[in-house]
Amino acid sequence: MTTHSGSTLTSGHSGKLNRRSGEGPLPPDPVASHEHANVLGVKVSAINMRSGVDLADRWIADGHPGYVCVTGVHGVMEAQKDAEFFEILNRATINTPDGMPMSWVGRMQGHAEMDRVFGPDFMSELCQLSVSRGYRHFLYGGQPGIAEQLKTVLEARHPGIQIVGTFTPPFRTLNAVEEDTLLNQLCQSKPHILWVGLSTPKQERFMAQYVDRLQVPLLVGVGAAFDYHTGRIRDCAPWIKRAGLQWLHRLMQDPKRLWRRYLSNNPAFVFNITLQMLRLRRYPASSSMPKQKGSPNTR
Repeated sequence: MTTHSGSTLTSGHSGKLNRRSGEGPLPPDPVASHEHANVLGVKVSAINMRSGVDLADRWIADGHPGYVCVTGVHGVMEAQKDAEFFEILNRATINTPDGMPMSWVGRMQGHAEMDRVFGPDFMSELCQLSVSRGYRHFLYGGQPGIAEQLKTVLEARHPGIQIVGTFTPPFRTLNAVEEDTLLNQLCQSKPHILWVGLSTPKQERFMAQYVDRLQVPLLVGVGAAFDYHTGRIRDCAPWIKRAGLQWLHRLMQDPKRLWRRYLSNNPAFVFNITLQMLRLRRYPASSSMPKQKGSPNTR
């Protein structure tokens, strides 16, 4: 497989992905037309774990390339500062509510069934379903050796799962040789799901850049899921998650790296979502950056 713009892209999947580059994007699939909550202009899928896995399952079966973002407060606030990232989130096939604040906002907007879809849990549920479906998985990301360790963990937890490859990228943009290596691995292994275990917004940028080139029906950015499942990050009790305090549990494990993120993003999110819910500031949900304070959308 070559990376030149004139190359032919065909799929060995049982789905419908079969196209030549230059022909333009495939038409949108009805699976993608589900309801969304508006969280500061970011379209967060109004789903729960069951409906989220069902959407992903149907998308994979249809065969069109798409990507899933797992979005919480951090992602929403990063999108307020970065127009390109804002558009990437709002173009996602599924944008799961990764965090109770996303669910709380969605419920206040009338999405009664919306509930938290935590990245590592979503990964576990989809891996389990894939055993009966015959879906193949490819693991991309993590520190050196982590993807291989995760492969061992998932094979033990989900007997019969097909992990067909791993790739640990460098901490920079892929060069031409690395890109060709990845594309060749994917061409040979033909996965249905590419799990991307980088950080936000790096993983979302990667998925948006490569979604139409990798011949994979579904790319899923799951952030720290690689570290959760391999035990590098300790999970917390369910009641802590339901109380919306998992960020505090994460902060206590890695305060040096995370304190600035939470100190900056959490108060800003509370302030801005309060303005939105009180209708003191509008955040139109679209593929364009919402207008900020002082714009005609502020009232």
